[in-house]
Amino acid sequence: MVKEEDSKTLELFLKIGLDEKTAKNTLANNKVTTNLTAVIHEAAVTDGCDRTVGNLIYTVATKFPANALNHRPTLLQYIVSTKIKTPAQLEAAFTFLAATASGNLNTQEFDEACGVGVEVTKDDIERAVSEVFEEKKANILEQRYRTNVGELFAHVRKKLPWADPKVVKEVIDVELYKLLGERTAADNEKPVKKKKEKPVKVEDKAKIEETPAPKPSEEELNPYSIFPSPEENYKVHTEIYFSDRPVLRACNSKELLEKHLKVTGQKVLTRFPPEPNGYLHIGHAKAMFVDFGLAKERGGGCYLRFDDTNPEAEKKEYIDHIKEIVGWMGWEPYKITHTSDYFQDLYELAVELIRRGHAYVDHQTPEEVKEYRERKMNSPWRDRPIEESLRLFDEMKKGMINEGKATLRMKQDMQSDNFNMYDLIAYRIKFTPHPHAGDKWCIYPSYDYAHCIVDSLENITHSLCTLEFETRRASYYWLLDALGLYQPFVWEYSRLNVSNTVMSKRKLNRLVTEKWVDSWDDPRLMTLAGLRRRGVTSTAINAFVRGIGITRSDCSMIHLSRLEYHIREELNKTAPRTMVVLNPLKVVITNLEAGLVTDLDAKKWPEAPANDASSFYKVPFSRVVYIERTDFRLKDSKDYFGLAPGKCVLLRYAYPIKCTDVILADDKETVLEIRAEYDPSKTTKPKGVLHWVAEPSPGVDPLKVEVRLFDRLFLSENPAELEDWLGDLNPESKVVIQNAYAVPLVRTAALGDRFQFERLGYFAVDQDSTSEKLVFNRTVTLRDSYAKGGK
Repeated sequence: MVKEEDSKTLELFLKIGLDEKTAKNTLANNKVTTNLTAVIHEAAVTDGCDRTVGNLIYTVATKFPANALNHRPTLLQYIVSTKIKTPAQLEAAFTFLAATASGNLNTQEFDEACGVGVEVTKDDIERAVSEVFEEKKANILEQRYRTNVGELFAHVRKKLPWADPKVVKEVIDVELYKLLGERTAADNEKPVKKKKEKPVKVEDKAKIEETPAPKPSEEELNPYSIFPSPEENYKVHTEIYFSDRPVLRACNSKELLEKHLKVTGQKVLTRFPPEPNGYLHIGHAKAMFVDFGLAKERGGGCYLRFDDTNPEAEKKEYIDHIKEIVGWMGWEPYKITHTSDYFQDLYELAVELIRRGHAYVDHQTPEEVKEYRERKMNSPWRDRPIEESLRLFDEMKKGMINEGKATLRMKQDMQSDNFNMYDLIAYRIKFTPHPHAGDKWCIYPSYDYAHCIVDSLENITHSLCTLEFETRRASYYWLLDALGLYQPFVWEYSRLNVSNTVMSKRKLNRLVTEKWVDSWDDPRLMTLAGLRRRGVTSTAINAFVRGIGITRSDCSMIHLSRLEYHIREELNKTAPRTMVVLNPLKVVITNLEAGLVTDLDAKKWPEAPANDASSFYKVPFSRVVYIERTDFRLKDSKDYFGLAPGKCVLLRYAYPIKCTDVILADDKETVLEIRAEYDPSKTTKPKGVLHWVAEPSPGVDPLKVEVRLFDRLFLSENPAELEDWLGDLNPESKVVIQNAYAVPLVRTAALGDRFQFERLGYFAVDQDSTSEKLVFNRTVTLRDSYAKGGK
């Protein structure tokens, strides 16, 4: 449900001409919403404006140089008065203002740099286009309608930077027609390269080619620019409100900060602190991008710190996995540490906390603690003498008190408005050996107690975490202030939520332990191990995370298709093409000599140059070939481009074939075999193009491979919201095809090798492959087959 305030802001955005989808997406980004609202008021267009003006205003809100904010009102006056009316002029304005920064604005130079007042007539445009065509005439005649119109457009723009792009495009189209005449069949032979051949509205096409991609903002170029430098860490971090004392304005003293900077050499130090109780998922990829990325960008270091305060849930398997997956994601830890490395320091500081009157030993049961917190009541033991708490805490450490009979609690503020100040537990008794620290301890610190202290002990400059920890800021700084320790800069960012999956460790653990999936690295899971096994690269994951940005906009669901886009973008450039038939249907080419096998050239890459042998591979072509069963129908139709009785198709890289006969099973419906004739002259020009695999020699089956088709694990976009979330599992999330046919090229494929199976998708070799049979996992389809939606 849209809040009333959000509804008013949405209405404001729609008034300036934003389409509804852009307006709603903007509303989901707090920073852009704040900027755009401010810019609309600065421009005095709260009652609305022309859509062209509104689009320019939106660009100002998202791209304006941060170092020249004092000149923003002036630029907005130029836009509203239509002195600046095109994206090209606006880009020139950004460049000029960025160079001017906060200095005085020379309006004469500004007007000249932005083309203010310059009028370009159609005659001017026609002359410029004519000049460009004369210069490029030979190339245009050679390429004909395959000519890159965008390049012609750019040359004209160079001559006339302030020309109306719509008129420029119209004149170019007219000149092309005058020079080349009507399109011929040859002009239409390569539709992949010539998407522009389809009828397109001139204004739409001109809009696309009007300017290069907008100049990215500083935050897009460097998402870490929002974070302060270590020497700025003297400012107030947060204000902590108490019910019984003055407000605490948490900040470092001059002495503490100087001591910290001396130890660190003013370098940025961050930490990535996973709890070793499960496998890392894609949400951790965002955390790594923030923590490791900031340290790398600033020339500092990032600790990989295992938050191992709960010995019952932690395993060496998880520790080893985390170390390995951090490296796979491309990050190198500054140091690898464990919270347990600091158990002695943490214990001594707990003793000091008691001595200062800020902690006490409590005997309430968990149920009593819960009840007292709900009623905002102090524990009966809260005011026990300091010496008594010191003695009891020592007895807890020595194992003299039974598990569950005592805890050490911080004396915070039971009347606070923040429930994370309700005397949080600092230590509890657990007679469990620790996987890293051994059996030395039977008391273990809580996360709330240990995390901030270890941050301080490691001299972390930036303690970055997800927004659900925001309410713990008060406790974090209260404890460091109570102990007189250095205080890191804390900043929270939004949790990464991806559609059609779950990412809570509890739910992931259930999926694995209850065998709903095969393992922690099941390719259907959003664990990083599962994504890697599926064939996703770490660079695609990092590109996805970078594209989302380091935002504080919470509760945003990122649609899975957005991740898949980045996967396709990379694999399209790196995965060689090959042909595999999943559900083979036999085709016998009756006019091809029996026993004749011809090796044909097939392309590994769409744009493979003819003189580059490494960009091609050999595929055998013989009398018996196999096509996809779904590429044949007994009844043809106008919108169908596959094979049917009496119809022709082109076998990719080979020859046209025509279906001459169909062999049916006894039920007269099941197709057993197809008979066809091929056209060796290739004079037939069918519309349909099919992938195929042939017998490598007479009577020998093609290479058999197993193919696993993975899909979304859950049917709903947000299964975590469902009470019966396990009932939402997609029954078709894994389909195994045991006997697919592949061309010989893939025979030598090794674990992790990736291919594009033409017309089918991107696939990677799985670890279950053997010398007898290769197994391929589908990484992603060639396009998103789901309805477009989400973010």
